[in-house]
Formats: sequence, C-alpha cells, structure tokens
Amino acid sequence: MALKLIIGLGNPGTRYAKTRHNVGFMVVDQLAQRWNLDYRSGRGPYVYAKDGTRDAILAKPTTYMNNSGEAARHLMDYYGCELMDTMIIFDELDIPFNQLRLRKSGGGGTHRGIRSVLQHLGSEDFPRLRIGIGGNQGPKPAEVYVLENFEAAETKLLPQMIERAADAVEDWLKNGLDHAMNQFNQTNQTDDDVVAIKEDR
Repeated sequence: MALKLIIGLGNPGTRYAKTRHNVGFMVVDQLAQRWNLDYRSGRGPYVYAKDGTRDAILAKPTTYMNNSGEAARHLMDYYGCELMDTMIIFDELDIPFNQLRLRKSGGGGTHRGIRSVLQHLGSEDFPRLRIGIGGNQGPKPAEVYVLENFEAAETKLLPQMIERAADAVEDWLKNGLDHAMNQFNQTNQTDDDVVAIKEDR
C-alpha cells in the first residue's frame, strides 16, 4: 500500500487556532486524536504524525497559510509520496458552511494557501477536501472574514462538520477517492441548521 500524505492548511499559533482559515488544521487534529497520535517537528517547515497501521502521515505546515506549498513540497519529496496519494484539506469561501467537497484536481481560485501548494507541486492533479465556511460573510473583505472566529451558531455545528470531514478522509484512505466523493459530496446542511445560524446572528 502506498504511503498516504494528509496535509491540513492553516496558520500556526493560538491566535489563529479557532479561525475559519484553520479548519484544515482542525480536521487533521481530529484525525490525530482518533488515531492516538502526537505531533513531532519535521525536517522541514511542518509538524507531523505518522500512523503505521494506516500507512498515513498527518501534517500541518508551520509556514503560515500563504506559504503552505513549501511544506507540501518538502513532505512529498522526503517521504516519496505521489500526487494521487496526497490529500490537501482547506477552507473554502465559495462553499456554504457545513458542506464538504472532495475533488480529484482543480485550480486555486483566490485561496492563497492552495495557490502556494499548486505553485510548489507544479500540478493541479492531487485530491483535496474543501471545507465550506461561506454564507455569513456579508460586506466583509475575504481576508478579514477568514481570520475571524466562527460565530456562535456556527460554533455549535462546527464539531459535527469537522467529524464528518475526518470521516471523509478515512473513507478516502479505506475505499478510494471516488467512493469518498460519492459519500460526502452532497449537501449536508439541513434547513434547521440554516435557520439556527440565521436566528443566532
């Protein structure tokens, strides 16, 4: 079985820990907790945890979001991972909060973290899990919105979204990307969730 690399994007430090931009870190942390793994410093700009049973590596860049590609490139080179075996997890403004989207490839759009990954890997052909954070931005600039903490109503639903995202990664590991896409690329935000968010704003 080929070694799988799972990289969550985010910003290091407690200042950013609960922000929308850090949901990639949150998902990787959830997997580390499930698998009883502890992070250690890597040989490059990242922390990582390796699971021998699943033949997988969890990693979080320490470069800050906009330079995430440096860590992704180092990890792939050091461990000899193929593009198809490297999952990148990140926040997505264009997807409503509490929805997930798995894709086999694609561009970076306006997300500077994933654009950095694309630049350093030299390809768009790697699986990625996009975590929806959109819907409540209003007139705020994107760069402000993504660095804010989730609103109270969102915070109530955040754990289940992170759990579901972790489930999606585990499904990819066990059954492949096509199966995971069929299982998780659907609207999982209920009408009650939408009402609850709007009422609590």
